[in-house]
Amino acid sequence: MQRVALANGMECTERQPGEGLPAEGFLWLDATYDQTDQWIAEIEALTGTRLYEDHTLDVHNLGHPSFFNSTDAYEMIVFRGLVPGTGQVHIETRPLFFFRFDRLLATLHPVESRITGQIRERYRVPGARIPRNPDELVHRLLSATIDQYLDLRGAMTTRLEKWQRDLLNPRRPFNDWHGLLEQRNEVSKLAHLSEGQLDAVQAWRAARFDQLSDELQVRFTDLSEHIQRVLAHARRIETQIESAVQLHFSAVSHRTSEIIRTLTLITAIFMPLTLITGIFGMNFELIPGLHSRYGFWLILGGMAIVVIAMWIYFRSRRWV
Repeated sequence: MQRVALANGMECTERQPGEGLPAEGFLWLDATYDQTDQWIAEIEALTGTRLYEDHTLDVHNLGHPSFFNSTDAYEMIVFRGLVPGTGQVHIETRPLFFFRFDRLLATLHPVESRITGQIRERYRVPGARIPRNPDELVHRLLSATIDQYLDLRGAMTTRLEKWQRDLLNPRRPFNDWHGLLEQRNEVSKLAHLSEGQLDAVQAWRAARFDQLSDELQVRFTDLSEHIQRVLAHARRIETQIESAVQLHFSAVSHRTSEIIRTLTLITAIFMPLTLITGIFGMNFELIPGLHSRYGFWLILGGMAIVVIAMWIYFRSRRWV
């Protein structure tokens, strides 16, 4: 568990277990899921406030959606972030828990998450701009989390282009419908996640509207816009997948129609030829031209004329 005191927008110092809140600034208490119970106990010891039972149950629920709730003593924010290594095929998330007090920000995250560690190391660099209050730190953590979703857009677009090429490839029938459905479900999951994140951020911002500085108001507006960009991209990908599937079936239908038309034309051309050969194949003694030395060639020439005439007619009607 990490304890970092942040003060005056410049100072970042480590705190030892058992030390209280700093005289100036605020304390950032950061922990991982395996330290949840110890983390809750330290929050209550530092603030003298007992967390609501529902909130302590929430932090043990790794399936909790993005959420905001406030009490007289503190505010709770749940924000789902991407698991490191998540690709464009499977989107896996874990909740990030924030408990904001006047002089304490407590964060809880999965062990594999690197966001809090990276931000904490950045503040240790001499001359780094330190958050002046818990609100600024919340914004930076949420912004870094959303940046991961923004980075995901390029991979998802590349994946979509591959599906489109496979769906519209005339030389290779498309059979991976299970994979396409799975991809569509992942995009829908991303849209649903973004909607929950946007609701949580806007609810938290509305609850603290009067206490946020103008600068932070602008920053949280930008944060909401970034979430909306991810949401818009997910919805656009959904629409493009639907359009690609419709184009696929339209192309298949068009190819089928072309094949049927070709077979119909062939059948139409050979029907009179079949009739002629059927007539001259009858077992009668007296058939005109049957015993003529030129009969075979005359009939063959007549059949060729019929084929040429039908072809010219079909061309004039633009059927071929």
